[in-house]
Amino acid sequence: MKTLWLAQIAAILRLEMRKTFFSRRGLWVYLLALFPVFLFALHTFVTLERHRQTDFGESTNAFAGVFQLLDLRIVVFFGCLGICMNLFRGEVIDRSLHYYFLAPVRREVLVVGKYLAGLIAATVIFTTSTILQWIAEYAQFPSSTITAYLSLGNGWSHLAAYTVTTMLACIGYGSVFLLSGAIFRNPIFPAAILLLWESINVFLPPLLQKFSVIFYLKSLLPIEAAPDARSGMAFLVVNADPVPPAVAIGGMLLFTLMVIVVSSVQVRRMEINYSSD
Repeated sequence: MKTLWLAQIAAILRLEMRKTFFSRRGLWVYLLALFPVFLFALHTFVTLERHRQTDFGESTNAFAGVFQLLDLRIVVFFGCLGICMNLFRGEVIDRSLHYYFLAPVRREVLVVGKYLAGLIAATVIFTTSTILQWIAEYAQFPSSTITAYLSLGNGWSHLAAYTVTTMLACIGYGSVFLLSGAIFRNPIFPAAILLLWESINVFLPPLLQKFSVIFYLKSLLPIEAAPDARSGMAFLVVNADPVPPAVAIGGMLLFTLMVIVVSSVQVRRMEINYSSD
């Protein structure tokens, strides 16, 4: 039986990968992923064109700030929304979900196959974006400086941390948006609530901060973006102690597993009524 389920997951994965990577509906996701790459490339171009000398430490801190505030909270968040929320909701809109439901496939298997397809797509797109951002930002420095940073400094560990954090963000946000697409007719409202919760995370008490995805993602970052002291909201920021990386990764994987189980239960109860959508 397990062999049959694995074969069915593989078949669903092949079908969904084509739809996920090459869907016209998802074209904006690629543009979103390229946006921070463009910003870093533009910054490097202007710096070289005007013959400015940028401090390496400042560039490292700037990359950390943009990655945390723009990449994780906006780019990856909305990218996973666009990819994973349409795994079921898109099928309902296209009036094609019944083909899956009529097939001799357990709905739990369908959920796993669709989630893996969305996860692979999101991971490939946004980890590639993260690496390209890193290259674009540091392209302004001489190769000797980059070599020293990679071989003698923390370059490789920093890049690995940003890449793993991006992957974990895709895992966590992807599962939440998969569930939202399976439950809600208009999943934009729960997505807006989640975005608000993630955005105000730094202002919440330490206990409440732990009930968010971004808290565990920040625990993996090599450099945490510090709030601007000139901001009028800086005094409201609550600096909760980060958890160890092993706890952050394990907790996020456990959370994702729980969400996938809930999604499977929800999809088992789903009844198709295209007329109401």
